[in-house]
Amino acid sequence: MRALFPGSFDPVTQGHEDILRRAARLFDEVVVCVMSNPNKTGRLPVEERLDRLRAAAAGLSNVTVDSHTGGLLVDYCRRGGFKVVIRGVRGVKDLDYEMPMARMNHELAGVETLFIPAEPAMAHISSTLVTTMNRQDPAPER
Repeated sequence: MRALFPGSFDPVTQGHEDILRRAARLFDEVVVCVMSNPNKTGRLPVEERLDRLRAAAAGLSNVTVDSHTGGLLVDYCRRGGFKVVIRGVRGVKDLDYEMPMARMNHELAGVETLFIPAEPAMAHISSTLVTTMNRQDPAPER
């Protein structure tokens, strides 16, 4: 069975990598796909995100990397024959955000969403947090 792991991956985090590895153990094939999110301003170019995902997928023989930045997730699912979408969730807030989309994807295209909970040690990590931390100036030398 094939599964799709979509996201903006802007940037790819350790949490994304963990969900990808776990999904790769569950499915025959996983396609991790950079999608555009109209509610987010892209920080990294799509090509850089793809390169980082390829590095994250190194050693996972059943994982391929792709992008789809010009349409709906269900369009990509229909074209690729995907019936399962993987979503990592860190907590209730993520689940509240993801549930309406999961219901709509199911209604529109019969796509099931499998939620994989984040490992507790990584549940606080988000792309926004990683970006914010990377922007901070290093501590002054003493």
